[in-house]
Amino acid sequence: MVIELKNPTDENATVQKAFTQLQNYKNAIPALFHYNSILVASDGLDAKAGTITSEFIRFAAWKSVDGEKEDSKTTPQIETLIKGMLNKRVLLDLIRQFIVYERSKREDAKTGLTTITTDKKIAAYHQYFAVNKAVESTLRAATIAEGVSEPPASYGLPSVKTQPKGDCKAGVVWHTQGSGKSLSMVFYAGKIVLSLNNPTIILLTDRNDLDGQLFDTFANCKQLLRQDPVQAENRDHLKCLLKVAGGGIVFTTIQKFFPQDGAEKYDLLSERKNIIVIADEAHRSQYGFSAKTVYGKDGESARISYGFAKYLRDAVPNASFIGFTGTPVEKEDADTQRVFGNYIDVYDISQAVEDEATVKIYYESRLVQVHLKPEEKEKMDEETEAITEGEESTATEKAKAKWAQLAAIVGHPDRLKKVAEDIVKHFEARQEALEGKGMIVCMSRKIAVELYEEIIKLKPQWHDRDLRKGAVKVVMTSASSDPESWQKHHTSKENRKEISERFKDPSDPLRLVIVRDMWLTGFDVPCLHTMYIDKAMRGHSLMQAIARVNRIYKDKKGGLIVDYIGIASDLKTAFITYASSGGKGAPTIDQKEAVAKMLEKYEVVVQMFDKFDYKKYFSANTQEKLVLILEAQEYVLGLADGKTRFAREVTLLSQAFALSVPDPKAIEIRDEVGFFQAIKARLVKFEPTGGGKSDTEIETAIKQIVDRAVVSDGIVDIFDAAGIKKPDISILSDEFLAEVRGMERKNLALELLRKLLNDEIHSRTRKNHILSKKLSELLENSIRKYQNNLLTTAQVIEELIKMAREIKDSDKRGEFMGLSEAELAFYDALANNQSAKDVLGDDKLRELSRVLVKKVKKNTSIDWTLKESVQAKLRVIVKRTLRQFGYPPDLELLATENVLKQAELQADEWQ
Repeated sequence: MVIELKNPTDENATVQKAFTQLQNYKNAIPALFHYNSILVASDGLDAKAGTITSEFIRFAAWKSVDGEKEDSKTTPQIETLIKGMLNKRVLLDLIRQFIVYERSKREDAKTGLTTITTDKKIAAYHQYFAVNKAVESTLRAATIAEGVSEPPASYGLPSVKTQPKGDCKAGVVWHTQGSGKSLSMVFYAGKIVLSLNNPTIILLTDRNDLDGQLFDTFANCKQLLRQDPVQAENRDHLKCLLKVAGGGIVFTTIQKFFPQDGAEKYDLLSERKNIIVIADEAHRSQYGFSAKTVYGKDGESARISYGFAKYLRDAVPNASFIGFTGTPVEKEDADTQRVFGNYIDVYDISQAVEDEATVKIYYESRLVQVHLKPEEKEKMDEETEAITEGEESTATEKAKAKWAQLAAIVGHPDRLKKVAEDIVKHFEARQEALEGKGMIVCMSRKIAVELYEEIIKLKPQWHDRDLRKGAVKVVMTSASSDPESWQKHHTSKENRKEISERFKDPSDPLRLVIVRDMWLTGFDVPCLHTMYIDKAMRGHSLMQAIARVNRIYKDKKGGLIVDYIGIASDLKTAFITYASSGGKGAPTIDQKEAVAKMLEKYEVVVQMFDKFDYKKYFSANTQEKLVLILEAQEYVLGLADGKTRFAREVTLLSQAFALSVPDPKAIEIRDEVGFFQAIKARLVKFEPTGGGKSDTEIETAIKQIVDRAVVSDGIVDIFDAAGIKKPDISILSDEFLAEVRGMERKNLALELLRKLLNDEIHSRTRKNHILSKKLSELLENSIRKYQNNLLTTAQVIEELIKMAREIKDSDKRGEFMGLSEAELAFYDALANNQSAKDVLGDDKLRELSRVLVKKVKKNTSIDWTLKESVQAKLRVIVKRTLRQFGYPPDLELLATENVLKQAELQADEWQ
């Protein structure tokens, strides 16, 4: 464990700063992390945990001590984390069972070089508790342990706790899409392997692409599983894999359990009780115990058929079943409880968004209709009726005909042309505000291909036949009987994996994919922010599809669903089902809410400029624009807490703006948002190194400046903007300081000088710890007096100019005293109190510093800062030398620590 704690009373000591400090440690003392499992960043109150490879957005709070209820918001997060995550039992369990390593491959489109990265991932609190509940319930279901102690009672849902021992129904884990369901299944499998006697685990899906995606996740985590998972290639291979005495993790689609040659029963494969069937999206296809008569095409022959649940029981009659789903089980759906049992754990949309495990999904309707001529519509209806007339036509055939009619309307060339135009325009506007990826969902492969053709007519530069190039791709398969125009879009499993890796890579030029069914479930692309739906979907399929855009990624605050076909009513139905099942939070939010939030924040920012006419900027020439940016910056700095308030409100405005584009109201204020962002970006430049602003915030400030004119005219070098020549900062010349003193815009001069001094002080930290500490204190005191209104802007500038001269003079001390940089730093460490200088005098202190540098340097070795034995030896050498020179005994301990601290800072230079 490595924990970075900051001062809870310091407003600048944030969790973000603690995280940044941990990243600095990784560079400065990498050996500290060789055996590290968990990192914790805390400001003393709030606390987040992650791993050595986690980005800040992947650091998460631990919100529960016992997994039954969350701690109140008034309980410090650090307290919950210590009691819930860092208690011995949970911590050891986490390290042993809940950490995995996932490898990903990326190819640079320009160089063709492939890089493989490894991500270390740890379970979030909801995953940890859900998996342990699931394991306990599985042991109960398999007649190996007593019942479950922690039902999801807060949701008022039926719990597995009420189920009897040995019923083979382990239950259902409902964790909303995007909250890490696939990894929860990995953690569960890894732990159940140790809990049962060499069990066989069967992973069930109902689609080949989903089977492949889930298999890839498990294959990446085989260290935790302690074995290699295997995909069943066909029915015979499946039977071979399951006819074993124990062990094995087998992936298969449910369809492989259908008996061959019209048999009414599937072969018995194993009667063992330690077989666990894990069903992904449990309530889609694993049903059916009752018999039904199926007639042959001749209308005379008939056979008895059952659903997949029955055939599964034929094969493994004593197996225990557990379901993992991202969507709720409908209340009237008794089959799910019949097959899997009740709920084990629930983690819904509301909780996931609150925990920042997912982002909100916004909905925008952009219906594109084709007005068919009356005679064409009549003809189409007549042809449809002709196809389905006659008693022999089944309801299924009629439904197919109606679907074909709808597909013909949706795929009408005039309509597709309009859809393509709108998608291109809409997506380009979205990209200006928030870089990322988009997905288009079509009704059929034919429509997908034709829409692709329309898009590349508008954007020919997006097209490329090479799978490794191009900005838009169709993801589909085709058969030899399909039209020739489809063949070029045919993808094999390897092709789709290659496209998938490109699409998941934020830096890859592939920006849009067009799909029909593929990648709508179990496909995780964090940078995907927009989904264009031109296909009728409902229920679980719709809920799973829209969740593709809810992954967290950098500064992404929400995903957007753009509806071209009219799924609003189906979304409402899905929400009713979701709410009635006990879920909290709506699946989607109307984009109008984002627009309303944007306008609200826009008004707040505009009101901050109530005494400054910024709008004349938009009609000004380049020179006038530069002056206006400086004046606006000066005005903001002159407001009470103006810099902090302005940066905060513009960040919120920018986030809402990114969610609202390309709504007409967003486009209307685009230039003003760009101007505000330009001012904010310039203010951020004055932040001290390692300040409270996150990399993401700074990136947002620059990336989201959507008015390109503002970028080119307004974002200039801070010294040019201040109207002065860029100085040699290491010198801080008298000419430069005089220029700063004479600047008309005093607030700007103060910010500029403070940044330069702060940077200069930090650059000296490694050279001279004691001196940089003294200078930092002087700078903080001056700024504090200014903030407390004890000094005017002009007075504090004078203090800072005086300090700059002191820094400049301090650079000459070593030369004047005949000491090197290292010797001067040791001298300051020894002379950090007046009594030592009085006892020894300058000459003796100088000689002592020279001797200590030689001795310490001589006795250091590689990684000595991590070796306690070397440090102890150095401490003895320093103390002995101090005594030889008559250094005051009562100051010896402090002087020794100061010397070793300085030596540690210079360790890299000495090796």
